[in-house]
Amino acid sequence: MSLTVLSGIVIFGLLLLFLAIGFPIAISILLSSLFTLMLIMPFDTTILTGAQRLVTEMDSFTMLAVPLFVLAGIIMNNGGIAFKLINFAKVLVGRMPGSLAHTNVVGNMLFGSIAGSSVASAAAMGRIMTPMQLNSGYDRKYAAAVNIASAPAGLIIPPTSILIVYSLVSGGTSIAALFMAGYIPGILWGLATMIVAYVLAKKYKYPVSDKIAWRDKLYLTLDAIPSLLLIVIVIGGIVAGIFTATEGAAVAVVYATILSMIYRNLKIREIPNILRETVEITGMILLLITVSGLFSLVMSYTGLPNAISSSLLSLTDNTIIILLLMTVILLVIGTFMDITPAVLIFTPIFLPIAMDMGIDPIHFGIIITFNLCIGNITPPVGSALFVGASVADIRIEKVVPVLIPFFIVLFIMLLIVTFTPVLSMFLPELFNLT
Repeated sequence: MSLTVLSGIVIFGLLLLFLAIGFPIAISILLSSLFTLMLIMPFDTTILTGAQRLVTEMDSFTMLAVPLFVLAGIIMNNGGIAFKLINFAKVLVGRMPGSLAHTNVVGNMLFGSIAGSSVASAAAMGRIMTPMQLNSGYDRKYAAAVNIASAPAGLIIPPTSILIVYSLVSGGTSIAALFMAGYIPGILWGLATMIVAYVLAKKYKYPVSDKIAWRDKLYLTLDAIPSLLLIVIVIGGIVAGIFTATEGAAVAVVYATILSMIYRNLKIREIPNILRETVEITGMILLLITVSGLFSLVMSYTGLPNAISSSLLSLTDNTIIILLLMTVILLVIGTFMDITPAVLIFTPIFLPIAMDMGIDPIHFGIIITFNLCIGNITPPVGSALFVGASVADIRIEKVVPVLIPFFIVLFIMLLIVTFTPVLSMFLPELFNLT
């Protein structure tokens, strides 16, 4: 048995074993990497190499964007911005059948794109929209399903930290290009959930919201503009080259803080709790990034990515079939692994294969993100699924059957995004970012 095959069996076998036992994902990745590294290095060299990799993986200016975007998202979640965006969403979709559900979807797209978190979006929108829908006669399962299904749209629509993570692990793919590439697929995610919500609303005859007077529409729109400007300032500044992604994240923190204080929803006494929550989330993300860097080092030493690539390409050289195989694997992985570790582990494996087939790394970043976002709302580990069900006060087994038509339409949309590169590449090419 070759060293590459033995290493593959050991590293993935131990990873699955540790996860099955109940070890945290970061610890499982770290231990499986160290044990595999000891197959090719002495113990003392393994420990020294592992420690050096953990430290050097953190030594990146771009990495600072992750905690800053996390902080900006938490400030927005506590600063009353969600209410402004929901009111603006009512202006856009308030006269459609099941209008409150569509408001929930648009609210998730807007708030999620600013907060950069499906969990924060599902929690913020669910707390506001679910009681409103129940009071209007909507079914609880329907309200929860719409909120859950639309929550991950904000992980694709920028600014989003997961695309920054992909940029780091993919060897420096342009963050500005990835941000622009996420807009059309993210909007398509939202439209897909709105189609299902519309059909179900027509079937069950859910009510349409009262008509909003033009004067009120104008007021609500103007009231939401300061919140929407955050996206314009951050993304516009990054794309125009005025500042880097890290500097853009810092601008987002300052802008969100000032705006929340103007709205008088952010109190000085809340800042310690906000910072504590930021540290907790950032610590988890950065630990995953560092141990995944060690995981990638082990795979590069043992030649695993090349071996996996050669194995897949030996089965077929048909790009469509290989993309379908990767899609199935990512969908399965997404059902039991959170999106950040999945991106960190599988990008180094699948990206070389995609590039061998002529797929642009920017487009592939959107493919892998879209795949894993579906897992974000899929049992047994979908974090947005658990949060959305908890906020709606409903058991997961009751809401999952209602989610099935959403899964079907989102899978179709995934195939469209995967096999239509122009959807991801149009905006980056338009702004000369490729």
